[in-house]
Amino acid sequence: MPGDDPVEVCRIVFGELPDLPYLPELPGRGPGAEMTGRTACLLVDMPVQITPRGWKLADRPGRDMTRAAGYLSHDLDALEEVAESYSGPVKVQVCGPWTLAAALELSRSLNPALADLGAVADLTESLAEGVAAHVADVRKRLPGATLVVQIDEPSLPAVLAGRVPTASGLGTVAAIDQLVASQRLATVLSATDAFTVVHCCARATPFLQIKAAGAAAVSFDVAFVGSKETDEIAELAEGGLALFAGAMPTSSAYRLVSGPPFAPRQTAEIVVQLWRRTALAAAEFARHVVITPACGLAGVSPAAARAVLEHCREAGRIGLEMIAGE
Repeated sequence: MPGDDPVEVCRIVFGELPDLPYLPELPGRGPGAEMTGRTACLLVDMPVQITPRGWKLADRPGRDMTRAAGYLSHDLDALEEVAESYSGPVKVQVCGPWTLAAALELSRSLNPALADLGAVADLTESLAEGVAAHVADVRKRLPGATLVVQIDEPSLPAVLAGRVPTASGLGTVAAIDQLVASQRLATVLSATDAFTVVHCCARATPFLQIKAAGAAAVSFDVAFVGSKETDEIAELAEGGLALFAGAMPTSSAYRLVSGPPFAPRQTAEIVVQLWRRTALAAAEFARHVVITPACGLAGVSPAAARAVLEHCREAGRIGLEMIAGE
């Protein structure tokens, strides 16, 4: 989300999404508030620090790690204040092991941690322990809430395809075996008994590998769904997984405040049509589908971000009405 006041943004989120609010990330505050730094501060016994190129593993924690932990603590305080006495689902999100391994440099090399499978294994275990502690902290703060944990893996398709560049930019890190990819992801997903969502807004979302890892739901960009992906989505839903359908493009956010009009019904129709293509029972739509923005909203104005949340909430309501008659 845009902005730098976590209390104000939390109030917006809880006001617009009373049925499924979330802990906002506010990367506009700088390093440590964005996805990589925010998650890196959760790592247990794996300190990080920032360099001109980005975050890297280190021998000792730097001031940047302290700042990142401070941002997260401040955000959790805001969540606790706004969500006082709240009961119902609330979502938190962290960067997944593969995207984190692609983003963090090794401590004694400029290459990404992804290039060292031993480092990836250590990183995964550390992240799993950190996620478990994070979830326990949120539950202590919000005892009436039901936690939903989203694991952000936008780099997972590139990891599986061998498209993550090395430090020189002249080569790429070798493709990761699909079974290993699922196993490492499973380690983090199983670190908590919360309902888990794996979010991947890139092309070629590996739906079946995400299912194999044990996720309870998958979050994806509907714009990248072709016939092959539709079949895989149908298999996931048939197996009981929930679908967080990213049907509201971030690029269309400003249309909601400046025009031309972009009606919630248009977004609802996109998702309902996808469901129809799966040939699954209409009655299952309400149990399986959540309509979401396609990706993050940090790059849009506060007014546009708020409008997107309202738009998706209304699209969800309309989608239920559209499918009810079937």
